[in-house]
Amino acid sequence: MGAFLSGLQLARPMTKPPHSILGSTRVKLIGLIVILLGLGLAIRLYDLTDLPLDFHSTRQLLSQLKARGMYFQAHPELPEWQRKMAIQQWKTKAEVEPEVFERLVALTFGFTGVQLWVARVYASVFWVVGGIFLFLLVSEYLSADAAVIALAYFLFLPYAVVASRSFQPDILMVMLILCFWWMFARWTRAESWLWTILAGLTGGLAIYVKFVAAFFVIGAAVGMGLGAFGPQLIRKRQLWLMAALGVLPAGLYLYYGVVQQGFLGRQFSGRFIPGLLFDPGNYLQWAAMVNLAAGGLAIAMGLLGLLVVRKKALRSMLMGLWIAYLLYGVFFDYHVATHDYYHLPLIALVAVSAAPVASLMMERLARFTTRSWARSAVVGIFLYSVFAGAWDARGRLSAVNYRPQAAMWNEIGERLDHGPNVVALTQDYGSRLAYWGWQNSITWPNSGDMDYREARGGSIGFEELFEKQTRGNTYFLVTDFEELARQPALRDRLGGYAVFAQGDGYVIYDLESPRGS
Repeated sequence: MGAFLSGLQLARPMTKPPHSILGSTRVKLIGLIVILLGLGLAIRLYDLTDLPLDFHSTRQLLSQLKARGMYFQAHPELPEWQRKMAIQQWKTKAEVEPEVFERLVALTFGFTGVQLWVARVYASVFWVVGGIFLFLLVSEYLSADAAVIALAYFLFLPYAVVASRSFQPDILMVMLILCFWWMFARWTRAESWLWTILAGLTGGLAIYVKFVAAFFVIGAAVGMGLGAFGPQLIRKRQLWLMAALGVLPAGLYLYYGVVQQGFLGRQFSGRFIPGLLFDPGNYLQWAAMVNLAAGGLAIAMGLLGLLVVRKKALRSMLMGLWIAYLLYGVFFDYHVATHDYYHLPLIALVAVSAAPVASLMMERLARFTTRSWARSAVVGIFLYSVFAGAWDARGRLSAVNYRPQAAMWNEIGERLDHGPNVVALTQDYGSRLAYWGWQNSITWPNSGDMDYREARGGSIGFEELFEKQTRGNTYFLVTDFEELARQPALRDRLGGYAVFAQGDGYVIYDLESPRGS
């Protein structure tokens, strides 16, 4: 809190309205910010112990399996069979990004034991801390009222509440991106070596945590730097040091993962599919993902912000970021149309972009709400919007109780005796089975995987695929019956085998016992 207050002193607005409505005095402003941050954290910790299946469970369970494996590796006193399996499940999972968040959670398990809520707490704190830097950044260029509104949008957008609890590096990345934006803004004003080093290290860490951050780090730096210094930017020695610090961590990891080990090359393949650039349907899906993540009205306000923003440096920053976002979408043309969490940085961008519109609106309101009752009404409407967003998010979080699923997956693992030779059509590519059932499996692809393979120019016949997947295996587990219905050839083929076991939510077919034999 002390760092926040000192930052608030540094972040005095460059442009002030006639008087503030939401924070008429510094004490009231700080009190309001503390309330927003506290409520923002509290709503994210609601239903804390539910299973991490409410938001992109495949990605969350990937990190959970990695963190559990790291913890079990460091604790030889745990049951040996579980220890070996946990380590094996960690090691065989794709290493998409550096395991920074997972390492932090695994270290915390040393104090809490293996608890799923640990990652949720960390992610929630990361997002709220990111909100602090968002407030400070907007305060650099606009009014305190605009900064408060931007913060409220960032904290209480219902999608953001649900997404920012998830165990994935994107949440930490967004926090570091926001921190970099503010630090770079401070550097453009002070041009000190301290801000140079801090901004360089923060931007470098953001890119190291997840490489896609480079679009939002470089886009903001180029835009804001050109707005502040023009063509003279390239002559700044401090900028080159900042760039070196930003590139070094990710560059070393890329060298290790691509040149020395080779695993990153496989992860980068398939991110860009040239044919999708000319597919109108893909752009419609992209627009749907954008609307889901950030909200169409907020995006419209963000784009209007480009027209009304007064400060050249802020306008250039926003232009740089929007251009970077478009390039980001072109480069990840498949994922931006199919993975809504690829648009989490857009929430931060929209919050900053819409702030000039909010600032202009609050300036006009300040001129017409000179009486105390009118100002109180504005504050009341603002607080109502915050409460409405938080209540909507609470409803989404409480809509489904996922806790009973742990028992089902454990039962399946017991039925299969935690052994090999299992093919599975299950949710999350077998990750639920692996985590709660302690059961490894060979994953049968879903229809989306098959569409993705066709989009990349590959295909395989059903019989060939079935023979390849089931050769030498004893059981075929099905828990995703909606997906089974979308694959009638598989459904008919499995109907030719005897049922080994079944229960509420699953069927296990015995591949060694054809019906009628």
